[in-house]
Amino acid sequence: MKLDYKAIGKRIKIQRIRKDMTQDKLAEITGLSNPHISNVESGSTQVSLKTLVVIADALDTTPDALLCDNIKNAKEAFTNHIITETEDCNELEIRIIADTVKTLKESIRSRMASFLKPEE
Repeated sequence: MKLDYKAIGKRIKIQRIRKDMTQDKLAEITGLSNPHISNVESGSTQVSLKTLVVIADALDTTPDALLCDNIKNAKEAFTNHIITETEDCNELEIRIIADTVKTLKESIRSRMASFLKPEE
């Protein structure tokens, strides 16, 4: 299996931005150089497991969240990501999110069904 380093880098960048953190700050926290952080985020370097764990810890996330496009149990990783994203929501927000997810799921399934229909 080939890892998609660009997707990993993109997830790192998204998580860093969500944490309102600069590349300089992430470099400082992890002890990595700023150019290395930039190369990891752009996918132009192959991030090591050790570096991935250090970055994940600095971003208060897990390596599987950063690798979820690359792992076999992606459904579980995405489910955990949704749980993490909604931990600070109140009851009303959770209800709205649940309704939105239901509507979105139905829409996706409907569109997929129309694409999979045999041509007449």
